Amino acid sequence: MIDNTVIAKAWNLLPAFVSDPVAATIDRVQGVQVPLTPRVDQSHPVRVFIGPVNYAGQAYRWGRAMEQNPGVVSRNMVGAENNLFGYPADLAVRWRTMTHSRSWRREFLNTLVTGYTHIMVEAEMPLLGGAYGQDVRKQVQALRDRGLTVGMIAHGTDIRLPSRHRELESWSHYRDDEWAPVVHIERVVQRNLDMLADIGAPTFVSTAGLLIDVPYAHLLPVVIDPEFWANDEVTLARERPRVLHIPSNPITKGTLLIDPAMRGLDDEGLIEYIQPSGLTQGQMPALYAVADIVLDQFRAADYGVGACESMAAGRLVVSHVSEQVRDVVRTESGVDLPIVEATVDTLDEVLRDVLTRRGHYREVAARGPEFVRRLHDGRHARASLERHFLFTDR
Repeated sequence: MIDNTVIAKAWNLLPAFVSDPVAATIDRVQGVQVPLTPRVDQSHPVRVFIGPVNYAGQAYRWGRAMEQNPGVVSRNMVGAENNLFGYPADLAVRWRTMTHSRSWRREFLNTLVTGYTHIMVEAEMPLLGGAYGQDVRKQVQALRDRGLTVGMIAHGTDIRLPSRHRELESWSHYRDDEWAPVVHIERVVQRNLDMLADIGAPTFVSTAGLLIDVPYAHLLPVVIDPEFWANDEVTLARERPRVLHIPSNPITKGTLLIDPAMRGLDDEGLIEYIQPSGLTQGQMPALYAVADIVLDQFRAADYGVGACESMAAGRLVVSHVSEQVRDVVRTESGVDLPIVEATVDTLDEVLRDVLTRRGHYREVAARGPEFVRRLHDGRHARASLERHFLFTDR
């Protein structure tokens, strides 16, 4: 059996003057079509390009949010192989093309320099692909030297330092190597944190918990479409409430840790525990509509897109969210985060209380849609970018 890991390591050791023409030949034989970088209307005084990861489709949504300002136009790029869930993006380019195609890199850089004013680099990844030896610091400097204003966006795993997270969270998924080798992640994250400090650009984080690791950053809240998730179904009306947990990543979400308690409540006939998998985004609104309670995550102590979608659907969201995150959200939005607090240890107790005081928790769930409109419909993200990045030279 061929060890693909060994092949990948051997390939990465090849010098660019060898690997680039080989990759180009493979693409040519396979008939790979290289998409052109989108050009934008130059009448807009601010023209933003974001890339290259588009996690959960957020770069695309931040771009659309910015465009609510008539003076701004935005486009984004994602590595095609990393867009497994098919989130919308303005440009999808294969990583092999980004890394090895010199003609694409020349065209891409020329389009950025002649067509855009602002660049946002996501997750400390090389926006310019294989250019400058994939060195992000050098790529940022090259963009700056050509007159572009550069900002940085951190998404999560790229800057959440395991050692710090372990100190703060007793159920941290960095307490062992079950998810991934923690020592390796620590090294990668520390390099990313050092890189952000060295670059010294306006920096944004997509969730409030990441401000612990990058305290000088600005919150750039995740964006969803509240109307897409809205429904008229009343929550907690069933005698036996449906409790939904989607184990997109069972280890980091704490699925295996909460399963015993959930199975126990289900066996008692108190709840109906639902744990679906393999769903498309288009199927999710209907699934939320027939649920009463959504269990989000119990290890990261933060919240993201999934919790926002659940709140927008008017479901009661139960999750572990730290006081630090709740304080930031209260400051940013002016209201409390309507996510019911529970840990692995307290989840059984919390759900029993929900069953006893349904009226109270129905009111908590009812605050979800308004909270999402207040902080996560794109307006707050746009204001943060305008204040700290797009118009700072005016």
